Amino acid sequence: MGVRSISDRRKALAKGAGALALALFCVLAIALMQRAGWLDGLNVGLMEWAGQARDSAIGQHVTPIMRLASAIGGTAGRLVLLALSLGVLFWAGRRHCACWLAAMMAGGTALNLILKQIFAAPRPDLLPHLDIVHTYSFPSGHAAGNMMFFGALGMLIARPAGYWVAAAIIALIGVSRVWLGVHWPSDVTAGWIEGLGWLAFCRIWLPARRG
Repeated sequence: MGVRSISDRRKALAKGAGALALALFCVLAIALMQRAGWLDGLNVGLMEWAGQARDSAIGQHVTPIMRLASAIGGTAGRLVLLALSLGVLFWAGRRHCACWLAAMMAGGTALNLILKQIFAAPRPDLLPHLDIVHTYSFPSGHAAGNMMFFGALGMLIARPAGYWVAAAIIALIGVSRVWLGVHWPSDVTAGWIEGLGWLAFCRIWLPARRG
């Protein structure tokens, strides 16, 4: 490996670490603003709108869709989808991609659990919860986990349509958590940022596309 190749690799690794550091800084900033009450107007306003929308005639038909999206994006649903994805990748001979996906998801899940314990934010109580929750609220595990998972699938598919579909699923699952009353919008935003930062970090630091 030449000097230029080593230098380029070091620059890439620095960018990956920088992306994760920036994401974590943004998550910390959102947490501090949320605790200081600076986001109350936005959080309360959006959640009150969600409450009004779900009590409307149309909203009663939307809620089952939101429940389904939340279930698919939950821990159990994500594990099933991950197992299926790993099986497809191994069957297609993309063993390195499968190992990368598994390692990325394991590390990202651990990161989210650690952040939840650090911030120890209670769940919002503005609306009745339409989902059973037992963990802390910030940052959203649904938002972070599905940004990582579906974002990774989009990267591995490496087609424009794959990215658009992944983005739509990620957005729907995130919105569903606010609709169901179990997360503030800022919880979801922080989860998306966390997941994106971790995904960028793993894209460079782990051999995702080798072979």
